[in-house]
Amino acid sequence: MARPRPDRADGTTPPVRSAAAARHSDDSAVGPARHLGVPPRLPAWLKIGTAVVSVLLVGVLAFGAYWVVRLQGNISKASLGAGSSTEGAVNESNGRMQILILGSDTRDGKNSQYGTSDDSTGYGHSDVMMLMDISADNKRVNVVSFPRDLLVDIPKCRDQKTKTDYPAQQDVMINAAMSEAGIGCAVDTVNKLTGLKVDHFMMADFNAVKELSNAVGGVEVCISDAVFDPDSQLRLPKGTSTVQGEQALAFLRTRHAFADGGDLGRIKAQQGFLSALTRKMKDDGTLGNPAKMLTIADVVTRNLTVDDGLASIPTLLTVGNRLKDIDVGKVAFVAVPTVPAEIDINRLQMAEPAASQLFAAMRKDVDLTDPTATPTGSADPSASAAPTASGTATAYDKTLQPVTVANGSGVQARSAEIMQSLLAGGFTQTAQLTAAPVATTAVYYGAGYADVAAEVAALLGVPATQVLPAANVTGVQVYLGTDRAGGTTTGSTPAALPPDIVNQTAGDTVCQQANPALVTR
Repeated sequence: MARPRPDRADGTTPPVRSAAAARHSDDSAVGPARHLGVPPRLPAWLKIGTAVVSVLLVGVLAFGAYWVVRLQGNISKASLGAGSSTEGAVNESNGRMQILILGSDTRDGKNSQYGTSDDSTGYGHSDVMMLMDISADNKRVNVVSFPRDLLVDIPKCRDQKTKTDYPAQQDVMINAAMSEAGIGCAVDTVNKLTGLKVDHFMMADFNAVKELSNAVGGVEVCISDAVFDPDSQLRLPKGTSTVQGEQALAFLRTRHAFADGGDLGRIKAQQGFLSALTRKMKDDGTLGNPAKMLTIADVVTRNLTVDDGLASIPTLLTVGNRLKDIDVGKVAFVAVPTVPAEIDINRLQMAEPAASQLFAAMRKDVDLTDPTATPTGSADPSASAAPTASGTATAYDKTLQPVTVANGSGVQARSAEIMQSLLAGGFTQTAQLTAAPVATTAVYYGAGYADVAAEVAALLGVPATQVLPAANVTGVQVYLGTDRAGGTTTGSTPAALPPDIVNQTAGDTVCQQANPALVTR
């Protein structure tokens, strides 16, 4: 092999330089690094500290993994809908979100002490039904309660487990919506009733209330007089008390202890309890305390059924995190406006126009605590299907369309004038009735009558903003307000919310009125 040619002045040959060395430095003398001896040893304290940090890091990761696995394993899940609802693409962090909250009266397992399985057949009944509406900007929450005695129409539903179809039903108590086809049928029923789209649901049982109230150390409630209800075993002294465990459950379940012993008094008591629970968790810093939240999360998930889209711990934490900074004064508790049902005075039906006005305001994302404020959320989900007047020929026979005139104008003659206008427009199947006074005229329509309502509104000069769906209306109903007392055209003012629609906010401390029949001395 030929030796390298001497290139230096002293006759020596420069060291052979690798490509890596060439890239490392422009100095031709730079070559591979040489081993210069034993590297310096790390101080003992640094090695020990590093080891401790490593152990702690592994411990934290293992602890977190343990809790995620444990909490995830706690969760039960079910399908969101029962035929007409599908999983939505809602943004869990900042999209407007509707969550249907259900309290099941099932007597299975840990709930067997509250009755036999005969007391709750099938999937059970919803002992509590509330729709929680979280605004897109995470600054407002509406919680709307549905009385369990409310008569509604239940759509056709399919049990997603057994694939059994159940026909649509009319004038059924809303708490029975889930009894045959499961929770998804309750979701479909609420969607149809409100015109909103439920994104998720959460269902808890009796045991969840007891364990949650224990986990937070009890909840303060107030009642006007000492009371004892033998059915629920609720026993409270006059004034403020702290309830937890069985007494917390009795407070939420009692049907007779409050007001006149009906469902509406029970709803107000439930809303008062949830308001107090919200205040306590915020005041105690629970929502920002990981240790407390883990305990509560463990309790809740062990007694919770959710839809598939909500059935992960990260998603539940994301939704929970949205609620921690909301002003308690912007958490509004509302009950669907009702009156005694015409077909059964022991049941309830929606009060119109108040109920439709409430749902219309919610679809427009109105701040129920301040209806004059500009909505900040997303658009009305039913806007794309809103009826509009058309100049084309109708696809139905006007003479067969039922149109009722409800006179709330305070002027008796207005009904006859409107009836004449309808007859002249080709609507001959008309009827009239006297109704409670209202300020603004609206046209309400039942399922399948949106196009008829649009034409009736156009005929009478009612703005499209005052054409509203109503679940308990058959055909079309023209509800005359005082804005129609002096002429045939209406103003452009949208239907207003009923006065005092908000029962209370989470910032209000409300003392419940005891049922005089159960007051003790």
